[in-house]
Amino acid sequence: MAPCTQMGSSHLSRGLLLLWALLGTGLCHVGAEAEGFSQDARTSPPVTMFNWTAQLVEEMYTNITQKCWEYFVDLMRNVTASELCEWKVISRPYSLLQACLEESADRLRYGSPNALAEQYIFQSHHRYFHNCTLEHRVYFDPPEDVLLAMIIAPI
Repeated sequence: MAPCTQMGSSHLSRGLLLLWALLGTGLCHVGAEAEGFSQDARTSPPVTMFNWTAQLVEEMYTNITQKCWEYFVDLMRNVTASELCEWKVISRPYSLLQACLEESADRLRYGSPNALAEQYIFQSHHRYFHNCTLEHRVYFDPPEDVLLAMIIAPI
């Protein structure tokens, strides 16, 4: 890995950490020995073989989703309490959390939506957005039998 350098902003290094967590874990097998080749391993073409068990995928996805959550929490530190219900302010962190959870599940062929991703989405709503209400009341049609009676009844 490249040596760490001091940067003016920590956002780049966090972004690289997230990228490493999403792409690096378990995908590179540095120092692995090639077995079962009759030729010298240096002249054999590289063979990539992933023999991931369900348990390994589960563990990888759990670790990645934790990093997605930590990144979301870090982004939400920049949002003031009065801005928590403003979609234009929170849409970016929320969308990044959702994309991180879904894309990492897709890459691992874990399946999406899934219980772990839903848990983090519910956790975000409970922690940050539980006091948000709709600005305008939403009106729904009454039940069909009431609507029919209102249509038929004379004015």
